Amino acid sequence: MSHSPDGRRSSPARSPEAVVAAARRLADEVLFPASLAVDNGERPASELLDVLAAEGLYGLHVPADLGGLGLGREAVQLVMEQLASGCLTTTFVWVQHLSTAAVVADADGPVREEWARRLAEGSRRAGIAFSHLRHPDPPALTVTPVKGGYRVDGRAPLVTGWGMVDAVHVATRLGPDVVWLLVDAVEGPTLTATRLELAAVNASATVALSFAGHLVPEGRLTRVEPLSEWRERDAAGLRTNGFLGLGVARRCAALLGSEEIGRELDDLRSALLGASEREVAAVRARVTRFTLEAAAALVASLGGRSMVRDSHAQRLGREAMFLLVQGQTAAIRAAQMEELAEGLRERPS
Repeated sequence: MSHSPDGRRSSPARSPEAVVAAARRLADEVLFPASLAVDNGERPASELLDVLAAEGLYGLHVPADLGGLGLGREAVQLVMEQLASGCLTTTFVWVQHLSTAAVVADADGPVREEWARRLAEGSRRAGIAFSHLRHPDPPALTVTPVKGGYRVDGRAPLVTGWGMVDAVHVATRLGPDVVWLLVDAVEGPTLTATRLELAAVNASATVALSFAGHLVPEGRLTRVEPLSEWRERDAAGLRTNGFLGLGVARRCAALLGSEEIGRELDDLRSALLGASEREVAAVRARVTRFTLEAAAALVASLGGRSMVRDSHAQRLGREAMFLLVQGQTAAIRAAQMEELAEGLRERPS
């Protein structure tokens, strides 16, 4: 561990290739062997998330002087692919943290001082609530400035990692703006969590959060931005979710021993990395179809054994289905429907 100019510890420099290789090792040696137990449980074992923190993976985007690894977007995406090939549920809980750690590191005021380094190191962990921003008005979650802070009202329909995170980075609406607040992940009279039962990655502990005049101190403000700007950033970042699908497909290819699937996987990764913003929806659709087909091939190869709950095939099949709708926008949904319809048209008569 080195030190920054102010005397505080900073993370040692590591190349992107070394971090991706470390993620591959963790996926194969730690996450994959635990993945069925995780899938059949209520939540990932805390030890799995602790291993990711010990490897520095909670601070991928965060500068080294705040305890992070300072990696660029492409390296982060490749790390996501590797981890998802081990255990999608654990990876899905972890990935909710990444953007929050980066935003807090870039914020001003007490929230940065109190939280930035701890988030980068993974000693404090965060979830995020923003999917409601993709829905049409009226806003699902609103904020009102009050003396000393903010009052939050409404519902966040999808928040992952409840019981495993210390705070949730919540996107609230104030007129045409998005106000981001770091909210303690503690239930009370004004904040309640309702567990959702999911067909896949259920152990991610995904909940709906209801806010009823919930007060958040002013020192927990991280960012204010126009909704229009957020939508532009959201569109630009939608390629990232595709790497989770590539991870699931990677594991299917490994279990099948299929070099052909592996080669197609490499081609799709290149396409996803190189796609323009206009092309992302179509490439995401290709990735989801590929992931579904890779998982289906694995199920078919094992026959009836694949339906037993201790088979990785049924887990990966359900995860492929989950990734069909995770991070889905109207544009991606339309592209997926076209891609799947094209697959049907390709069938011989």
